Amino acid sequence: MKFNTFKRHLSEGAKNIRRNGWMTVASVGAVTTTLILVGAFLALMLNLNQVAGNIEEDVEIKALVEVTADEAQVDEIRQKIDDIPEVASVDYSSKEEELNGLIESMGEQGETWEMFEQDNPLNDAFVIKTDDPLDTFDVASEIEGFENIQEVNYGEDVVQNLFRFNKYARNIGLALIIGLVFTAIFLISNTIKITIMARSKEIGIMKLVGATNAFIRWPFFIEGLLLGILGSVIPIAVIISGYYYLDANVSQLITFDFVSLMPFNPFAWQLSLIILGIGAVIGVWGSVMSVRKFLKV
Repeated sequence: MKFNTFKRHLSEGAKNIRRNGWMTVASVGAVTTTLILVGAFLALMLNLNQVAGNIEEDVEIKALVEVTADEAQVDEIRQKIDDIPEVASVDYSSKEEELNGLIESMGEQGETWEMFEQDNPLNDAFVIKTDDPLDTFDVASEIEGFENIQEVNYGEDVVQNLFRFNKYARNIGLALIIGLVFTAIFLISNTIKITIMARSKEIGIMKLVGATNAFIRWPFFIEGLLLGILGSVIPIAVIISGYYYLDANVSQLITFDFVSLMPFNPFAWQLSLIILGIGAVIGVWGSVMSVRKFLKV
């Protein structure tokens, strides 16, 4: 495409936006509202995904060794666990270390357990982590079948509910975002439909003098692109401002290590580029849909 031709298409697309007046304002407003919701859901979903990932990474298996197992049998158990392909790490914890950990975790109440230091009732244990947290169930089940393993703990019910919740939250969030994006596409598509209908005579004359379909369509594509970009400006400002406030104030109130907001830089800027890209795609796609269905030339 020649530069002069492209310049003409760009000019016509901009003129279409001015000509449509309140329809343009309504369309940009609808896209703005939609993209604010999309941006908010994206920020929420990505941060929830990080929190869920942090929690999943903390999921571990504790295999208690039979008190009658000797050193050679303990080494054999460790070797068997190491041989499981899904295992990422194995740490041995003696019963003395288990008791000290229990005393420290209970604070002042842990002093009660100090009387058991001479006659420790706890078991030696292996603490296992998997490469993929979803492999926890299968690995735990396999370790349960080893000789000299008394018990395997990994919070089965809690872990299963956690993974199920994470799965549903991600799927629902994705479905909502897709629904909002298609709503914005529909709104822009309707705006461009009205433009096409209002200029049907002009388009017919252009065809009679030899204008190609592509030549006629380009201004509408540019119009859709500009509508999408204009509709993303305010959402980007809202998202950057809102996330900066949350990062500066809310982050300080969070006391759990696994709960943390993604850092403002570069997350807010990356999210802004995503919103801008979504706005542009929404505009172009809405235009393409309108032209394909309603531009009968």
